[in-house]
Amino acid sequence: MECLSAGASYLSWALVLGGFAYLLQQVRTPAPYGRYTAAQSRCCPARRAWFLQELPAFLLPLLLLLIPAEPRTEAGSSTGRRLLLCTFLLHYFHRSFVFAPLSRGRPVPRHIVLFAVLFNSANGLLQGHHLLHCAHFEHTWLTDGRRAAGLLLFLVGLIINIHSDHILRCLRKPGETVYRIPHGGMFEFVSGANFFGEIVEWWGYAVATWSLPTFAFAFFTVCSIGPRAYQHHRDYLQRFEDYPVSRKAIIPFIL
Repeated sequence: MECLSAGASYLSWALVLGGFAYLLQQVRTPAPYGRYTAAQSRCCPARRAWFLQELPAFLLPLLLLLIPAEPRTEAGSSTGRRLLLCTFLLHYFHRSFVFAPLSRGRPVPRHIVLFAVLFNSANGLLQGHHLLHCAHFEHTWLTDGRRAAGLLLFLVGLIINIHSDHILRCLRKPGETVYRIPHGGMFEFVSGANFFGEIVEWWGYAVATWSLPTFAFAFFTVCSIGPRAYQHHRDYLQRFEDYPVSRKAIIPFIL
């Protein structure tokens, strides 16, 4: 149960519409970063870029969490809301302070970094505001089957995402930019195993919270990285003659 502010509702629908527009744009042209970066682009080193663009999604909800708010719900509801926000913070803590410093990717165009900073700032504020100021859980929230299933999905997706990133990182030595075929984990089933893990994460988060803002974020995630997984899959097939033909792009055995 929730009572969204007008701003949170508008921003949520903006994410849905923006995600759909981004999906259509990527169907025509891959997002210009990573292996698709234009040669003339002005870029930021990968580690700095990932840190700068992921950090707002961690810091802004954390500030909302630390700022004392006027109590309006029972203790159980407050605990549930904070726990679910901590799952969001966990992902972005890892992306900012673990993934970014270890990154061996290509430099990221500066305009991509700027757009990512703006998106993560807006989404971080939206998720923090929703869970801390709008959402309301009953005192039985801990035994709610849907919430438990959503949290389990989130954790499974987080593990897949982290493990897949590790596999990709180990394909290259420091300073290398060559591409190799990833093996192990979910890469045995899909080319975009890291993307698959992140999609599972955020749909688990959406199921656990069951709200418009979290649905909007999960939907945007699918629209933004789903096409990228397909583009990577197509690139692998073109680049490597011995690429496993049994792998799908993003959904095991299906797509």
